[in-house]
Amino acid sequence: MTRATQTISIALLASSTYLLLALPLLTDSSPIPSILPTKIQVEIIPVLPFWALITLAAYLLGRLGWGVLMFNDTEEAYNELMSQIDQAKKDLDKRKVAWD
Repeated sequence: MTRATQTISIALLASSTYLLLALPLLTDSSPIPSILPTKIQVEIIPVLPFWALITLAAYLLGRLGWGVLMFNDTEEAYNELMSQIDQAKKDLDKRKVAWD
């Protein structure tokens, strides 16, 4: 299973589960009865997408910050990046493109 297929499967499972829990809130005559206590159904279920979005954003920002923090610790990655920059400069010089 590819990563895209796995991600789509997990997203469909999560959205189906959320819809199953939120459907009784949408209509009074819902075909699906509520399986949760009323307090959870009314106060928690409607804000779950926002909570998930904020949690994902915090996780991704944390990973980005960690990657920036640890970038200088990997000497071979730094050397590879510098060689790629030098190669790009030479390529631009060959094509007579001005760069600063």
